[in-house]
Amino acid sequence: MNTIKNISIAVGLVVFNSFFAQVAIGKQSVEGKSTLLDFDNMSGNTKGLILPATSGLPTGSLVNGTFIFDVTDKKVKVYENDTWKPLSDAGNSSAVIGNNSAESGKGVIIGDASSPADGVLVLESQNKAMILPKIADPHLNVKNPYPGMICYDTSSKTLAVFDGSVWNYWK
Repeated sequence: MNTIKNISIAVGLVVFNSFFAQVAIGKQSVEGKSTLLDFDNMSGNTKGLILPATSGLPTGSLVNGTFIFDVTDKKVKVYENDTWKPLSDAGNSSAVIGNNSAESGKGVIIGDASSPADGVLVLESQNKAMILPKIADPHLNVKNPYPGMICYDTSSKTLAVFDGSVWNYWK
């Protein structure tokens, strides 16, 4: 049942991308014309975006702005200026359920028909951005965060990433 739901969501993303090049998840429309991907940010939201959990650093066509949760050293990382930079201290990856399935394709691409980037979800746009899920005080309101969860903390006005142990905040 979950497989059918996931396939339906992926197909829906591709279909919406083909017609609108803007995707709203959990709501009817995106915030403004400069948004490529937008999440339901209703008051009381406690759902964030979960980064891919990788065993070590990914290989392939890496592009700046790539985010991962590296279970090898238990850190959330971003690929910036052609190097990996940690966004968290070493956390805890014991809750991560590994994906041992064979992967195929380049994942879902939103905003363009193709991309040189190799990722699960790739956003391509020259003039649109992604709006992260917004959560007030995620350290208080997200009861069971998953390692690699990322959101925008509306209270502190910071990027919040969960490393499996604690929330890390970035201005």
